[in-house]
Amino acid sequence: MERDDKRKMSESGVSRRDFLRGGAAGAVATGIMPAALRGQNASGDAASGTEVVGPGKVPITLDVNGRKLELELEPRVTLLDALRNHLSITGAKKVCDRATCGACTVIVDDKPVYACSMLAIEAQGASIATIEGLGTPEQMHPIQAAFVDNDGQQCGYCTPGFVMACKAFLDANPTPSKLEIERGLGGNLCRCGTYNGIKQLLLEGKGVA
Repeated sequence: MERDDKRKMSESGVSRRDFLRGGAAGAVATGIMPAALRGQNASGDAASGTEVVGPGKVPITLDVNGRKLELELEPRVTLLDALRNHLSITGAKKVCDRATCGACTVIVDDKPVYACSMLAIEAQGASIATIEGLGTPEQMHPIQAAFVDNDGQQCGYCTPGFVMACKAFLDANPTPSKLEIERGLGGNLCRCGTYNGIKQLLLEGKGVA
């Protein structure tokens, strides 16, 4: 079928390149192409007042664990990549990279967020908390200590994301029910299956500071 289409285009004197170029022009003319790509805003007006950033690096300031950190990043860089690759803050793990496993969970303005699904440029002006700012091996946060006491980790790879998700969850609901825990932590996966220990520490309120 594709070979016949190419033959018909060749006989008509229209190349595939010309066909695609014409289709793109038609999309602009008919309004099919997204407004952002046409240089217009949603109302169809010229976007002269809209700030355009990128695609090159732009200055970005992130507030991570109470520190203002200045970077120069392309606008496409995710918060997770900014933390791990540009700031060497590697507690949040890059596992699925598609917002399904929760290993990259951080807390942004008191809410759990998948760092892989948020752009670093979007996180400007927000307070970002990672596992590194929660406690130290010598002085662990209560929820970190509770994970140890209740065997809430095995390989430990998902643990930083789970700890941050648990902290945000307990901050919002200090005395949760078992059903609330299952729903509240449904966005975090543990391939080692440590769910029973995690549920128990939350039921007992051991992670509450």
